[in-house]
Amino acid sequence: MKAAIIRQYGDSSQLEVIDIAVPAIKSDEVLVENMATSINPIDYKARQGLLQGMFQWQFPVVLGWDIAGKIIAVGDDVHDFHVGDAVFARPDIDPIGKNGTYAEYTAVKADKLARKPDNISFEAAAAVPLAGLTALQMLRQLQVKAGQKVLIQAGAGGVGIYAIQLAKKLGAYVATTASQSNRDFVTNLGADRVIDYHQKNIAEVLSDYDAVFDMVGDIDNGIAILKPGGHFVTISATLTESQKQTANKTVSEGWLETNGQDLAILADAITDGTLEIVVGSVYPLTTDGIRAAHERSETHHARGKIVVKVKVTELEGE
Repeated sequence: MKAAIIRQYGDSSQLEVIDIAVPAIKSDEVLVENMATSINPIDYKARQGLLQGMFQWQFPVVLGWDIAGKIIAVGDDVHDFHVGDAVFARPDIDPIGKNGTYAEYTAVKADKLARKPDNISFEAAAAVPLAGLTALQMLRQLQVKAGQKVLIQAGAGGVGIYAIQLAKKLGAYVATTASQSNRDFVTNLGADRVIDYHQKNIAEVLSDYDAVFDMVGDIDNGIAILKPGGHFVTISATLTESQKQTANKTVSEGWLETNGQDLAILADAITDGTLEIVVGSVYPLTTDGIRAAHERSETHHARGKIVVKVKVTELEGE
């Protein structure tokens, strides 16, 4: 099968598309024929070698943690999904780095799957799992409720897009940070207040917030704007012990725990039209395409999700 791999850690030039073996599935897994995947910041960080302490990967490594496609084989212990089902998922991270989603086929544990909503394309579905699950679970960790004030940093980014919408669904008042060029974009997603991070420090203009979702590493300012009893979570920085022990405030790091049940919650919101997917750009699964997709992600200025089309669907003329 065709897959994008790296043979060593480094810059985007390490990415190349080659032919490798199709993964075998275990009894609790399915084999998904991938139609699309997407790019997340963890992808280029992994490529650069910044996650070496977490994983014992063996080169060549196939990156990627979002998938949308069709099931072509099921393990003996899988009963809720069947061959032909259109699905999407954020698969488990392969401990040796061979089963990423930058590939034509990926083995996925059945409990990580959800059925793809019928009203979206495979490309749109691939833009959901990692970013959408992160937004959902971090808002849950922040204990966001109706009537609360929430700051979501980087509202125009992949996670921020979902976090704004999900926080509004919960009934919160949502402030976000974005560049002036993205002001209308995040406002249309539901943001009640937009702070241009080029012009203002959040601590200068915000106060008495119930929750802060940090995705930019602005830890001290985020903690400072919380009211007593408020909650802060970051997915982009390592907290100091002093920060974690801030008096009268809950300050923590967040990490995605992928599961199909939460993904099904997002699927329901997509199906009923209350959760919008924003695909910013689409690249082909070629050496040049995957390199360009990573380089776009590394600018930190992509609006919406960066998607990689793995295969052309039948409707598109395969």
